[in-house]
Amino acid sequence: MSENIITVELRDRVGKGAARAARRAGVVPGVVYGDKKPPQPISVDRKQMDRLLQNPGLFNTLFELHAGDRKQQVLPRDVQLDVFTDVPLHVDFLRLSNTTEITISIPVVFVNEEESEALRQGAVLNIVRHQIEVRCLASAIPSSIEVDLAGSEIGDSIHISAIELPTGVVPTITDRDFTIVTLAKAKKAWKAKKAKKQRKKVPRAARKTRAIFN
Repeated sequence: MSENIITVELRDRVGKGAARAARRAGVVPGVVYGDKKPPQPISVDRKQMDRLLQNPGLFNTLFELHAGDRKQQVLPRDVQLDVFTDVPLHVDFLRLSNTTEITISIPVVFVNEEESEALRQGAVLNIVRHQIEVRCLASAIPSSIEVDLAGSEIGDSIHISAIELPTGVVPTITDRDFTIVTLAKAKKAWKAKKAKKQRKKVPRAARKTRAIFN
């Protein structure tokens, strides 16, 4: 957890005026909420916040929040950005315990692409879901969900039922076996093949006539 520490200051003042004053002082106002406790206003150093925003897995990474001698496990839930400058304006953290169950979107990653017969033949990987929403304990959030492409062929579809999820991690969609990715024949090759077939169907005389007038 040492690399996942966020140092914050506790805030007493709240409201728009206090938030603007915090930003002028070079910090980002925020709040920690959840776990059946009152919300706690905080502020995060702007440079530290900028570094956090470089993390592509920010919203499914557990952090330890340090405020003086107080420590709390949290999950970033929302960052409000300025619509013109993308400067962080406000951040929300969800307070967690080891027994907290949460709903969270986990990124999908594809492995063993070199072992896919479809990709070796030039197939296109049509990704239907880049993330999968799951429910799990806060202490068991997976960093990613792996989709194994080994042995896949052109025309295959990979559904959630084919994925081995970690123990205790359950998709929120339970009423259907939803598709994650399909492997389709490359469109350019398909069009060329179709045009070749159509040309074969045209009588030789008709082809000559078109050649004269085109």
